[in-house]
Amino acid sequence: MPDDGGDDAGFLPALLGDGRPLLLATAAALFFSGGFAVFLAASKELLPQDVRYLGMTAGDLCAVRSCRILDFMVHDRAAFGGALLGLGVLYTWLTLFPLSNHEQWAWWTWLVSGVVGFATFLAYLGYGYLDTWHGAGTLLLLPVFAAGMWRSRRLVGPLRVRGAFRADVGASRLARRQEWGRTVLLGGAAATAIGGLAILRIGLTDTFVPEDLEFIGLSASDLRAINPHLVPLIAHDRAGFGGGVFTLGLITLLCLWCARPSRHLRQAVATAGLLSLSAALGVHMTVGYTDRWHLVPPAVAAGLLVIGLALWRSPPAPTAPSPARGRPRPGA
Repeated sequence: MPDDGGDDAGFLPALLGDGRPLLLATAAALFFSGGFAVFLAASKELLPQDVRYLGMTAGDLCAVRSCRILDFMVHDRAAFGGALLGLGVLYTWLTLFPLSNHEQWAWWTWLVSGVVGFATFLAYLGYGYLDTWHGAGTLLLLPVFAAGMWRSRRLVGPLRVRGAFRADVGASRLARRQEWGRTVLLGGAAATAIGGLAILRIGLTDTFVPEDLEFIGLSASDLRAINPHLVPLIAHDRAGFGGGVFTLGLITLLCLWCARPSRHLRQAVATAGLLSLSAALGVHMTVGYTDRWHLVPPAVAAGLLVIGLALWRSPPAPTAPSPARGRPRPGA
């Protein structure tokens, strides 16, 4: 809505509104990017800049080691796309519900997770490879995000850092089974964030874990011998994947911790978890990367999500207040 009424309203303030349209556009861009990443992985195609950087097409890669190298890259990219889909869902919920209800923690959650998400882009700069599409998308999305944060700050009153992420008191009124469900979901979100950090660290350092190289059937030095640009490109994918998973775990944790328990929160967490975990587990099955230990983290996350959602349901409707003292009861 415009800041001022009538003919004194400015065009730009009317266009930007209170910031929520810009934040919803940011969420939609993440969701679209995630869907595109999953589609690209399903088609086993490389981006044009990937082909230029490698000097190899997807077909060339597929001809090496029975397509295991390309399959491994597909596995990282599909899982990254699933994380972006989950982020798009949670950011949309965060904007439509708690931020629209002027809850300050929602604004801080947008800020913290958004800064973390954009900061992971800097991890790409050390590989000698910059995905031009990713870079252009980040540069276009950053001002939209920044303007949305700037405009929406007035929705939540004077900003306070202290106590911004205080747990909602409504959680203390949950039934014991619901408390267990919420605790399980919080644990799953924390584990997801930690797992994302671990993947990000691997992308920044070793690039591979032993199970990865066993699946590919080559060592890192073998991959460098095939093409010196292969490992930097894979490390780039891993860093993005880890950053996306960490951000998804972080925002899920903050939403579960700070938000008032509700049906729409449960639905948002369920949808985000379903999209991200379906992509992560589904691509492993599709490419045949079924190492037991490698599948433990996403399988445990899926189990925690199912158990937590089954236990943590919307709280019962509040009971009507007792009649005021001295007021005659109906029919008296």
